[in-house]
Amino acid sequence: MGYLAGFKVTFKKLFEERVTTEYPKEKRPKPPRFHGRHVLNRYEDGMEKCIGCELCAGVCPARCIYVRGADNPETDPVSPGERYGYVYEINYLRCIHCDLCVEACPTEAITESKLFEFSFSNRNDAIYTKDELVVGDDGLPQRQPWELWHEGDDLATSGWMRATAPSGNPDYQNRSGWSGELGYGIRSPEMGQHDRPEPQETDNETEEDGHSGVSH
Repeated sequence: MGYLAGFKVTFKKLFEERVTTEYPKEKRPKPPRFHGRHVLNRYEDGMEKCIGCELCAGVCPARCIYVRGADNPETDPVSPGERYGYVYEINYLRCIHCDLCVEACPTEAITESKLFEFSFSNRNDAIYTKDELVVGDDGLPQRQPWELWHEGDDLATSGWMRATAPSGNPDYQNRSGWSGELGYGIRSPEMGQHDRPEPQETDNETEEDGHSGVSH
């Protein structure tokens, strides 16, 4: 009797509406903050944002990031700071796309695209170097032969950014959290953010009004 009950459930499900998609023929739209392949961003003047601080490598739980910084050449600096990322590698055989590297980066240098469909014919291709990670002259990620890019995968690569200060300072809530980027300029604030801080109520205004915090 148990087998018959099981077959009854199976045949019943055959005629119900499917909740799964037939990948790869059908693909769901990706959310704005989808975690995909990383990119290393540049400022609007073309200088690299990475300063080689190695915070992304230190916070990575999968130990897939290797960074080595170097002093900027005085005659031809790579980044605006004193140092830059001389070596930058990500091993995608280890990466779990947790985005902790993005949260840790103090200069918003590393962010993620929406690309997740990529495969490798050898292990060396899985280790992305700085030459492959830094965005091109148009500010878009560089495309590799083994990557399957779709429309929109290379746009809004800084969608996953902090909405607050690293230390959780409430003064930084509801403010844009990133600087200008090559090819994009200053990005528009995300939902719940603003271009500039909203006016704060003062204690004097609250005392004068008595309930609303606005003096009439």
